[in-house]
Amino acid sequence: MIAPEVWFPYLGIKINKLNPVAFKIFGISIYWYGIIIGCAVLCGLLLALREAKRTNQDPNNYIDFLLYDLIAAIIGARLYFVIFSWEDYKDNLIRIFAFREGGLAIYGGVLASIIVALIFTKKKNLSFGLFADTAAPSLILGQAIGRWGNFINQEVFGRYTDSFFAMRLMKDNINQYLPADVLNNIYLYEGVEYIQVHPTFLYESLWNLIVFSFLLWYRKKKRFNGEVFCMYLIGYGLGRVWIEGLRIDQLKIGATGIAVSQVLSIILVISSILLIIINRKNTREI
Repeated sequence: MIAPEVWFPYLGIKINKLNPVAFKIFGISIYWYGIIIGCAVLCGLLLALREAKRTNQDPNNYIDFLLYDLIAAIIGARLYFVIFSWEDYKDNLIRIFAFREGGLAIYGGVLASIIVALIFTKKKNLSFGLFADTAAPSLILGQAIGRWGNFINQEVFGRYTDSFFAMRLMKDNINQYLPADVLNNIYLYEGVEYIQVHPTFLYESLWNLIVFSFLLWYRKKKRFNGEVFCMYLIGYGLGRVWIEGLRIDQLKIGATGIAVSQVLSIILVISSILLIIINRKNTREI
């Protein structure tokens, strides 16, 4: 019997082989992660174009924005990761540019995209609030799809669990720090050692789909431009606070042991709630 690479024992799902490389072109490996991210971007763009037409905007503005934003988002995601993983890069700065090693943080990409959107809408004389509202469902949908790239790479998982959704991974395939609660619960199957952990990639993907569905409903209830984007920040932030607490690969604020994404999420959630309360007092439904 073949030992599966990935195993959801309580769901009865076994995946015998999970190769992060999809195929090769002229000896260059093309990774599933990149393909999945590409699909996420495409799905997000198509949705944004449809939403732009629904709200009588020029869809070309979103295509133009994406051309600027793609590079900025990647750089932002990388910088965020490097800044909060500085100990791993300070002695070998050239590794900062080794994108193929991995190391991107969603929040860094989101923050970079917000900055680009502020500049873009100002230059184009567009409403940033309306632009952000239009993009918000696309953004969360893209995040839901993109998390499956982490699954293929067997990364972004959590601590030990014996819950219904528990996921088992071959211990020898994991190239990162494993806490004691994981190492103390090793499972042996067909002579292979497995760790059993929370599939946090799955939790976040499902949570993002819930937020996506909510935003599609809420967009017709908004009272001011920017409200849907605020709800995105609230919805994603609440989920991230919970899920980040389960992960073993948290980016920490220095030596504090505090997860930076949890702090940022709380700040964004509170700020967005206040913005909605203040603006709803002074506006009527649009």
